[in-house]
Amino acid sequence: MEEIGIVKDVIGTKAIVVIQKQRGCESCPGSALCKTVGGDEAQIEALNRLNAGVGDTVKISFKPYSYLKGTALIYGLPALMLIIGAVVGKEYISRLFLDSDADLISGIAAFGFFFLSFIIVKIWVKFVESKKTYMPIISDIVNTKN
Repeated sequence: MEEIGIVKDVIGTKAIVVIQKQRGCESCPGSALCKTVGGDEAQIEALNRLNAGVGDTVKISFKPYSYLKGTALIYGLPALMLIIGAVVGKEYISRLFLDSDADLISGIAAFGFFFLSFIIVKIWVKFVESKKTYMPIISDIVNTKN
């Protein structure tokens, strides 16, 4: 995945790049890396290995493996946890509450596991934000500001 943006600030080996928000940005797995500026713009922090300067137009690349891994985690884990919660609730937890409806217990457990998955994803995002291997990289300087 690639985006084009303008370097707003350079902080050491990283650059803050302003990009145009695309349709579906809110559901993007990489949305944790972006910060909405307002309107139709977002800021993204990228590794600045090409030493782009403030005002330069740059191309930002996301590693496909990292993007795919993030997508699988953000969408797949909650779905999987919902199913696991339903099965665990129906088969195991309902045995503890013999007077209660097994389907109701299953539903409660499913949504409990579902919400637990969001906590896991939130912890994972905090971990990923600190690792440079998952950060987007400035792969090309399209236009320099002179």
